[in-house]
Amino acid sequence: MSRIGNQPIPLPAKVEVTLVPGAITVKGPLGTLSRSFGAELSIEKDGDKLVCKSASELARPMHGTLRALVANMVKGVTEGYEKKLTLVGVGFRAQAAGDKINLSLGFSHPVVHPMPKGVKVETPQQTEIIVKGIDKQQVGQVAAEIRAYRPPEPYKGKGIRYVGERVKIKETKKK
Repeated sequence: MSRIGNQPIPLPAKVEVTLVPGAITVKGPLGTLSRSFGAELSIEKDGDKLVCKSASELARPMHGTLRALVANMVKGVTEGYEKKLTLVGVGFRAQAAGDKINLSLGFSHPVVHPMPKGVKVETPQQTEIIVKGIDKQQVGQVAAEIRAYRPPEPYKGKGIRYVGERVKIKETKKK
């Protein structure tokens, strides 16, 4: 049996949960998230907690996964998620403009990345990017797409990196 899947999910006071067979909707102060799941899995509300259950042995692999996804939904609608990126390099700049971000990354043209619905971007400084949203997967995906425009290179470390990411610098070739 899954150890993570057996743990109940505590519900804060501001969160409303709607359960339908095969689907769950979580509504909180920051927004609403929905997810569907297989018929062999079920979620039950027990007071101020949610309990995930699997009906068969075949559903065991998804038992802990469903519990983790629902716990992330509850955290997302109450606190939200954010990823921080930093630009390292001479002349590298970022500027948030509404629902898109303008990046100057040393190319011959500026890079404009549109933000999907539900994700916001901030640039407190020209070399810092903060991606915020209520869906953990979507925030991580947008941050990865922005990083993919110019990932850190191994010789000087220039590029876009996550805050706290360590880039191993290689030594240049000697003659």
